[in-house]
Amino acid sequence: MTMHTSPAAPAAGTAPWRDASLTPAERVESLVAAMTLPEKLAQLYGVWVGADTGGGDVAPHQHAMDDAIDLDALLEHGLGQLTRPFGTAPVDAGVAALSLATTQRRIVERSRFGIPAMAHEECLAGFAAWGATAYPVPLSWGATFDAELIESMARRIGADMRAVGIHQGLAPVLDVVRDARWGRVEETIGEDPYLVGTIGSAYVRGLETAGIVATLKHFVGYSASRAGRNLAPVSVGPRELADVLLPPFEMAVREGGARSVMNSYSDIDGVPSAADKRLLTELLRDEWGFSGTVVADYFAIAFLRLLHGTAATWAEAAGAALDAGIDVELPTVKTFGGPLTEAVERGIVPEALVDRALRRVLHQKLELGLLDADWRAEPPALAVSADRSDAASVRGTIDLDPPGNRALARKLAERAVVLLRNDGTLPLRGAQRVAVVGPNADERYAMLGCYSFPTHVVSQHPGVAMGIEIATVLDALQAEFAGADVRHERGTGIDDGDTSGIPAAVDAARGADVAIVVLGDRAGLFGRGTSGEGCDAPDLALPGAQQHLLDALLDTGTPVVAVLLSGRPYALGSAPERAAAIVQTFFPGEEGAGAIAGVLSGRVEPSGRLPVSIPAHPGVQPSTYLAAPLARVSEVSNIDPTAAYPFGHGLGYSAALWTDLECPDREIGVDGEAMLSLRLVNTGDRPAHEVVQLYLNDPVASVVRPVQRLIGFQRVVVPAGGSVRVAVSVPAALAAFTGVDGRRIVEPGDIVLGFGRSSSDIPLSTTIALTGSVREVGADRPLHPRFEVVAAP
Repeated sequence: MTMHTSPAAPAAGTAPWRDASLTPAERVESLVAAMTLPEKLAQLYGVWVGADTGGGDVAPHQHAMDDAIDLDALLEHGLGQLTRPFGTAPVDAGVAALSLATTQRRIVERSRFGIPAMAHEECLAGFAAWGATAYPVPLSWGATFDAELIESMARRIGADMRAVGIHQGLAPVLDVVRDARWGRVEETIGEDPYLVGTIGSAYVRGLETAGIVATLKHFVGYSASRAGRNLAPVSVGPRELADVLLPPFEMAVREGGARSVMNSYSDIDGVPSAADKRLLTELLRDEWGFSGTVVADYFAIAFLRLLHGTAATWAEAAGAALDAGIDVELPTVKTFGGPLTEAVERGIVPEALVDRALRRVLHQKLELGLLDADWRAEPPALAVSADRSDAASVRGTIDLDPPGNRALARKLAERAVVLLRNDGTLPLRGAQRVAVVGPNADERYAMLGCYSFPTHVVSQHPGVAMGIEIATVLDALQAEFAGADVRHERGTGIDDGDTSGIPAAVDAARGADVAIVVLGDRAGLFGRGTSGEGCDAPDLALPGAQQHLLDALLDTGTPVVAVLLSGRPYALGSAPERAAAIVQTFFPGEEGAGAIAGVLSGRVEPSGRLPVSIPAHPGVQPSTYLAAPLARVSEVSNIDPTAAYPFGHGLGYSAALWTDLECPDREIGVDGEAMLSLRLVNTGDRPAHEVVQLYLNDPVASVVRPVQRLIGFQRVVVPAGGSVRVAVSVPAALAAFTGVDGRRIVEPGDIVLGFGRSSSDIPLSTTIALTGSVREVGADRPLHPRFEVVAAP
């Protein structure tokens, strides 16, 4: 291999890449021209120096990829990324910030150009750091149907990360649920592309506003794996890809301003996403105009050789990924180091591809201020005090879970609680004897998803404190109903199948005025949980003996309130007909227990809506509401996939009357807009929290279309005894779909627009004729209707 000797760099004060008077392109090009090949490649990979090798994996095949790394030798050429300096082990935030600053100074001092690394972290349900706020998981974001609230949360997450020196966050997940058996359903926002795109884009805006590079993942098709198995092949057709899986990513690029994208592990029809030029370059960049970086999911480039078998050597894998459009290898150097260096030197991989990726990385570092002459290693959280120079002086000085964070986490958790069924038992009034049973009743980890720091990392460090205060449902109910006699029995475990405790639970229920049974999942990784990455399910039956416990409680005759803390929807047997009430939550975070107790008592108005359908039977997957006529119940199949509770469903303690539909536009052009409105009237004595969902049905089209498709939504609070009018302007372009020839088109003909409480409860609808010729629409088409809510007499 060629030996590379690095010439001396110009003095820092004269270096053109530090000169703010030059254009960004000029500054970047001055570096590209001055760098040797190893220096260029060093900017294109990360290093996971602190990765734990004593506990369980936190990334697929992590321990199989643990090559020895000589950090001193690497730093001579510089470094592109630092992987998870906070998110790898339980470390005090102040100490971790000081350690990161020390590492950054080392990188700058050891390398010729003195360019700091970008530091990235997971932030799926909050900043993945010890002691940081654990917000509800993304499936709960979807349940809020509240983009503004999610943007506020993301701004707080981003501000916490930026304050301690982090530059990039590996979120949001924009995969659309296609099979709820998949373990990573909890990380998604739901089963509808419009909901996923709208909520996901809001998260991106919040993170980017705080100065953090948001990373869209997993591009694309990961959630459509066969049989819901993690990393399994994907066999979707081009139309499902274009109309279901891709729209959230397009929306987040166009409207969210995302500056990074992460590839999917999966292959689509035999082509791994990490080597798919059609996706990563032609669609993402050439068609959508994306100009940021594409980072590899952890070890995804190496997987081209190890798992997919599309590369014979590390160099082939690196060349294929680089050519496809991947710019950065994460989490640590494997293929973009020596193998890629040799391939470029031998002329196998053009150096122009390296330069292309390098320009994107350097431009992003320039945007973050990492090429500026006045850059400092100390992050804002440490820079406030000059004497914070050692671990003892900074320990305990940074609070990543302040009261403002917890208040927002509580608001989000409350808004995400979905009341599925209520026979009038809720809100609980005057119950003196309360049985609280179930495996999740007295379990703090039941509030957290697999990418929360306590579950993801602390659980691998026995004896280490969780780092944040979390109440259990039992704790919260005892506080909420302080005057009641509360008896607790576990009944059974999450998935151990143990039935020995069920008789005691039944006895507790028989002696109570009401029985609250708390069921669901245990989040984990790679088989260590019932939900989470690598924790796929064979069907949608409740894990272990939980259904047996639920049925036994229902047989007692005592009113049973079933509370679910889960990462996916589950079939609940006869509970939809027999339970007094059913409350669904999706890992609601550190304030989740109080939110649940507040809903049960009536202190909190339930206003969440289902982002995924709740199945009536455990074996109907893959199945979502976004279904064509023949995917629904029919006379030609004995299997009925009709959901017990459909997408968008959710009850409250007060409901408005939906009435007075107005639609002056019965006919519009294929390039026009239709105006619709309805009136919501609340005759109750407490505010009604409604989510007005706008659905589109295209009864006759040139290709098969779903029976209903969400195209907009609006949260509305109708005051007690009051009424409001909700008006919406609907561009005809929202009726667009991928036609027979692969073009996105709006066809003339009738469409049906309906205002729905859910995807199967649409009380008001109207038919509108689209006139004119077939119209092709592109990436500049409108993506949303426009809602307006005004008080009505």
